[in-house]
Amino acid sequence: MKALMILLICLLSISSGMSKEKKAVFIQAESFDQKGGWFIDQQSMDVMGSPYLLAHGMGTPVDDAMTKVVFPEKGKYRVFIRTRNWTAQWSDVPAGRFQVLIDGKPLDKEFGVSTQEWSWIDGGVVDIKSEVAHVGLRDLTGFNGRCDAIYFTAEKNDVPPNDPAQMDKLVEELTGKKKTVEEGEFDFVIVGGGMAGTCAAISAARLGVKVALIQNRPVLGGNNSSEVRVHLGARINLEPYPNIGNLVNEIGPDRGGNAQPKDYYEDDKKLKAVLAEPNISLFLNHHANKVETRDGKITKVYAENIETGEIRGFSAPMFADCTGDGTIGFLAGAEYMTGRESRDRFNEPTAPVEADNLTMGISVQWFSEDAGYPVAFPDIEWGLPWNDEKAFAIKRGDWDWETGMGKDMINETEFIRDYGLLVVYSNWSYLKNNYSKKEEFANERLKWVAYVGGKRESRRLVGDYILTENELRNQEFLPDGTAPTSWTIDLHYPDPENLEKFDGEAFRSIAKHTKIYPYPIPFRCLYSKNVNNLMMGGRDISVSHVALGTVRLMRTGGMMGEVLGMAASVCKEFGVTPREIYESHFADLEELMLKGVGDPDLPFTQTYNKGGTLLETVE
Repeated sequence: MKALMILLICLLSISSGMSKEKKAVFIQAESFDQKGGWFIDQQSMDVMGSPYLLAHGMGTPVDDAMTKVVFPEKGKYRVFIRTRNWTAQWSDVPAGRFQVLIDGKPLDKEFGVSTQEWSWIDGGVVDIKSEVAHVGLRDLTGFNGRCDAIYFTAEKNDVPPNDPAQMDKLVEELTGKKKTVEEGEFDFVIVGGGMAGTCAAISAARLGVKVALIQNRPVLGGNNSSEVRVHLGARINLEPYPNIGNLVNEIGPDRGGNAQPKDYYEDDKKLKAVLAEPNISLFLNHHANKVETRDGKITKVYAENIETGEIRGFSAPMFADCTGDGTIGFLAGAEYMTGRESRDRFNEPTAPVEADNLTMGISVQWFSEDAGYPVAFPDIEWGLPWNDEKAFAIKRGDWDWETGMGKDMINETEFIRDYGLLVVYSNWSYLKNNYSKKEEFANERLKWVAYVGGKRESRRLVGDYILTENELRNQEFLPDGTAPTSWTIDLHYPDPENLEKFDGEAFRSIAKHTKIYPYPIPFRCLYSKNVNNLMMGGRDISVSHVALGTVRLMRTGGMMGEVLGMAASVCKEFGVTPREIYESHFADLEELMLKGVGDPDLPFTQTYNKGGTLLETVE
């Protein structure tokens, strides 16, 4: 029994970040035992160093997060909290204030108030009276306070580093290296659990391929999940392969609509479909952030558990990047494109004369509900200046609440998402408290605001072929056509009026549509030009910026996933690369595309949001 107790104490020491030599404790906030009402946010972890906890209460303070911490000994410790004041770039008044609790007692200082950058804030000296203490986070506002880590030290002049690499070294010094678990060899590793990745996993698994599906969120579906709430769009079951799309119909939600109640998006339906496949190993809450390559191929992908920090290694002869951001391709050295190409690059009539960095943006959607009685909302001091002319007297923010166009969609994700939150709260606070017709909103309660941004565009990985506007407009069919794209060429731009009213920082967008006939996406757009065992599906495939306007729709992405799964089975059967499928085994892939992998006998429910293409004129 005594030996068992010693072992348990050692394990507690390791899990809490306690050093046996240095009198210090490092706590990653995302690893708290009880999260309360705080959410783990990993969207910017590659930039700022790690996931963090976010108090997303939409104006109502969330429940405390709590964890147990083992200290090397009792005594006085200086405590540092890594946080940021997310509204500092717009206001002198902080929005996301919170307290740190030690055994239920708050420190004297409030946090989230002093700097717009992620930094360590000195919380003063605390007296730890027991070797086991309870540490908590108490939200004070409900407006997206955030905490990355807490550091206790009894050493003089010991200030934790802010650089992510140096922080990793500190954590390693205190706890040892992060544990790495080798998951072994798979036939096919898919990173990204949106519609493209989910369909790719199921498709491959049904064809006898052993699959690892890695998703860095707790749910599947990507933009079609209840975290983002964008409905599926475009058409399925079209020529030349009318059975492609049966799987999208099988797992897609039966109801459409953006920014609707959670159950519209049927997260469980997607999850059950994946879990029903014995050939799929699913890894939710794992963020892939490292790859190993050899001789122009990926040999292994590493993914970090966003809650525990544990690292898992995945080996396979074939990989798919369905991340949207082209993350795996980027890490592997794949050629990629960003922004808008010049008109001369591909001779596209819709392209700008000069290349630039304009991309379609990130949507932060929201909606309210009628509570049946008056509901208060804080009259915030930190919002943007608002008036009746600027106000949007609406009760739901749809796709066109879009921010960040022209910014770096990878490195400025947190800023873009935060600006989206800022304008939602600014507008809603004004409607509730100062609008000339505020009585129309008296009973409205802000029901849901997305904190996971809905991205449209970032990196596009270059394949053996780059699909452009010209092929789409001219119906120049290529011999390796696969899943059809059927939506309009739908490109978003900052709303000019909104851009002017808000000093060049637009949060509303307009869309310009060019109708096309359905067009089969070339298979050569679905694998990397220079990473020989990497395929891709979704919005990071090999297309120009203009062509992205049609292929980025999620039903189309799901059909790409169906094709990727089929291609993975051909690669496995014949021991070939994706390029070799195009060169000598496309007939084998074509046979599978004609047959399909989804259940053709299920009721057809994908009747909403099909898009206005030229197909209507010939039906």
